[in-house]
Amino acid sequence: MERRKFLKISGSLAVGGLFLSVVGRNLWNVFKHPDKLFYDSKRPQGFTLLKEDDSFVSPYRRVYGFVASDDICAMETDGGSIYIATPNNISVYGLSGELQTNFTTPSDLRDITICDGLIYALYPTRIEVYNRQGDLLRQWEACSDHSDYCSLTVCRNGVFVTDAANKNICKYTLDGTMVRFIQSPKGFIVPSYCFAITSMDGKIFCSNPGRHLVECYSEEGEFLGDFGKVGTVAGAFSGCCNPAVLAPAGNGELLTSEKGIPRISCYGQDGRFRGVLLDGKALGGGHEAYDVRVMKDKLVVAGGDKVSVFQYDKRVSQQTQCGQCDKDCPLRM
Repeated sequence: MERRKFLKISGSLAVGGLFLSVVGRNLWNVFKHPDKLFYDSKRPQGFTLLKEDDSFVSPYRRVYGFVASDDICAMETDGGSIYIATPNNISVYGLSGELQTNFTTPSDLRDITICDGLIYALYPTRIEVYNRQGDLLRQWEACSDHSDYCSLTVCRNGVFVTDAANKNICKYTLDGTMVRFIQSPKGFIVPSYCFAITSMDGKIFCSNPGRHLVECYSEEGEFLGDFGKVGTVAGAFSGCCNPAVLAPAGNGELLTSEKGIPRISCYGQDGRFRGVLLDGKALGGGHEAYDVRVMKDKLVVAGGDKVSVFQYDKRVSQQTQCGQCDKDCPLRM
């Protein structure tokens, strides 16, 4: 198991001194059977067992899906297309799963995003930019030899990249010129490779995963505020490093995706909790975070090698916080 995937699974429940106390068979289980070590009832003393709310009703139902060629490293949507990055490959699918095009990439790809029809691909120490046909248009190296890039977002004002090794955000121009480092006023704590970032409405949103916060910055790097609290209940972030994924909801709201107890939730930009949209049962189980994007009136979710498309279910919506929300939302159209 590669280091990033291992940390992505196990990091969600690591607590002070965890790995120092795991020896022998338990250490082997961390690498070979992380689900058993972290979630079985016969877990080592001091481990936290997280459980889902069996009474939860999701306001969304799965309408269709498809299987990618391999485990999904990253996902993005643009127009009517879904971009899927797997080891050594970026594939472009239609909403119902028909393959439109694909091209090969280096194997250490971490994240992708789309801006003005161009595909920005993130690697541990570099960024590459492709057109839809897979032609490499430009690339640049990280500004530090010790960088370990996790996630990126691109807007007209620049490219913003989270760096787990240096615990900061790097801002570049669209052509790769280094602009500045952005530091959290509280200090970024990054126990694993869940250092998410996204942009909307002229603002940058990133996770401070070890502090269970979502932080907001201007595109110039000015800190604007944060929200988040620790806990396993809906509206809180559990484990040592959540939220793991951030995405715009299409109406100025923000979607978060968590691991440990996998669920996708909606928040206002001010941190007001709107509700859980999908829980682990609806998503397909497991303990890793699911990637999520909004595509018109649908939620597109990726996990493992599967892509699932969800749509708002009016039949059950009134039983849910989402159905009672008065915010205009394209997902409820």
